[in-house]
Amino acid sequence: MDAEPPSSSPQRFKLYDELELQEFKDKFVIKSHQSPNHGFWINRLDGKFNLLDDDTFSGSPLKTSTIYGVVGTIRLIVGTYAIVITSRKEVGSFLGFPVYRLMSMRVLACNEALKFSTAQEKKDEAYFMNLLKVVESMPGLYYSYETDITLNLQRRSKLVEGWMSKPIWKQADPRFVWNKHLLEELIEFKLDRFIVPLVQGSFQVAELKLKDSNATVTLFSRRCTRRLGTRMWRRGANLEGDVANFIETEQLLETGEFKFSLLQVRGSIPLLWEQIVDLSYKPHLRVISHEETPKIVERHFHDLIQRYGEIVVALDLTDKHGEEGQLSAAYAAEMQNQQNGRYVPFDFHHHCGSSNFDNLEILYDQISEDFEKQRYFLIDRQGNVLEEQRGLMRANCIDSLDRTNVTQCYLAQKSLNLQLQRIGVLTSSECISMFGEEYGKFRISWAEQGDELSLEYAGTHALKGDLVRYGKQTLTGMIKDGVSALSRYYLNNFHDGIRQDALDLISGHYNVSRNVPSPFQSNNFEPLTYLPVASALIIGGLTATTFTIQQAGKNTQHYVSSVLCAGVTAGLMAIVKANGRQFCSRPRLCGLL
Repeated sequence: MDAEPPSSSPQRFKLYDELELQEFKDKFVIKSHQSPNHGFWINRLDGKFNLLDDDTFSGSPLKTSTIYGVVGTIRLIVGTYAIVITSRKEVGSFLGFPVYRLMSMRVLACNEALKFSTAQEKKDEAYFMNLLKVVESMPGLYYSYETDITLNLQRRSKLVEGWMSKPIWKQADPRFVWNKHLLEELIEFKLDRFIVPLVQGSFQVAELKLKDSNATVTLFSRRCTRRLGTRMWRRGANLEGDVANFIETEQLLETGEFKFSLLQVRGSIPLLWEQIVDLSYKPHLRVISHEETPKIVERHFHDLIQRYGEIVVALDLTDKHGEEGQLSAAYAAEMQNQQNGRYVPFDFHHHCGSSNFDNLEILYDQISEDFEKQRYFLIDRQGNVLEEQRGLMRANCIDSLDRTNVTQCYLAQKSLNLQLQRIGVLTSSECISMFGEEYGKFRISWAEQGDELSLEYAGTHALKGDLVRYGKQTLTGMIKDGVSALSRYYLNNFHDGIRQDALDLISGHYNVSRNVPSPFQSNNFEPLTYLPVASALIIGGLTATTFTIQQAGKNTQHYVSSVLCAGVTAGLMAIVKANGRQFCSRPRLCGLL
């Protein structure tokens, strides 16, 4: 196996970075600015896909605009819908190649045949189209026109010669291609230079000046698509051992002579468990007993070892009491019977509370030997591999967001110090925290990453962000955490069912077909239709009760009225609470997987 060709290699595959979208009355035409004869068009009546030919351009387009890539296409019940990139932002470079954040998308509807459909088909298509509107606002999507960004530096170093001349979608790790399902038609028509693999996650860059040395720290997190979903509707593992919110985080350190890479992963506890929203602030957590559980855990850790090396340490940061404690105990019991991976429990809330960030040293004392054995990846300017990472830390809390991000930042800082000391930028007695401004840049990168990953899974910024930014909790941070916690409650209960459906649709976990019954025909009860009515009645009842209590001293009739209003309001609240799950937003396509 040879190291990847240098960046100047003329054989490297490159995508079209600007496209022209022409909108005709009967079709959409998408072609390259660089090669105007290369492109395709989609019939707006039936959604049929075609390559450009001499007969494509009869007449003038109604509108012409510039787009920056094609996310993909999807066929629904009647129409075909193409999703295109309408704006982008360059956010830095990955190993010398520009990386862009997708800023906005547009869905091109090719569904003129909808007018000939049945009433149920029109209703179903409208719901699916609404899900595509949700997709348009998905956060944290990144791509490059010039290189594959799904592979970490260590894997890239082992690619065979000529690999980089392949189309970028063929180079990519399918686990991290967010739009994999949407690319099938483009792949079928061999439109390789139009195929843009998107990675959902976070991309942060910090330029550091340490004494006389310049260094770049790039933080790149890649979200796995195998168990894609939202916070409450995708928990734990599936039968194959894939877990929710699984993210590979790579911290790159680049200097003039060397490149370092440190990998960590996070992911939901790899058991079968659920936490279904029911209007309560903290829904009950249930571990699902299943005969396959030992094999699920084994598959999960076997996959980690095969991909990342033999020294895998599972850091369980959950509470060790209450329902979290029961889940943690079940995880610990399964890990006792596993040959793959070492299990380390650490009650983050007990040791660190909301402000004792330095108490993570207690955890580090337990894992330092393994952490130092795992090492990191190191390659020099000539492409010589000087060190390989031999395993990694796998962290989780309940959501694998807030506590996990604080802990991963702490470990990344430890490794960064070792790397900078190894190449002589720092002495053995120096560390990054001694350089105030540069240390601040490093911590902000990790805090911004935590916010972005949390937005994708939970819908809000991360909690405990101050611990990462400043090493302590601030009053402003506490207020922000309170607002985020309330926002999570609202989104998880009243919005995430729709968001989960959108993710299941674009990831291919649900396939639309005219040959199967409508997924909506059996849903006679529409919770989000009745919830506003129930809420209005409760608020009205509380208002009436308050008013009649104020008037109760004047006569007995007002006193009786206040008792009746209070009784009716309490009854309504009891009904809503007892049927909390039915009033919440639930996925309608796949439910729990």
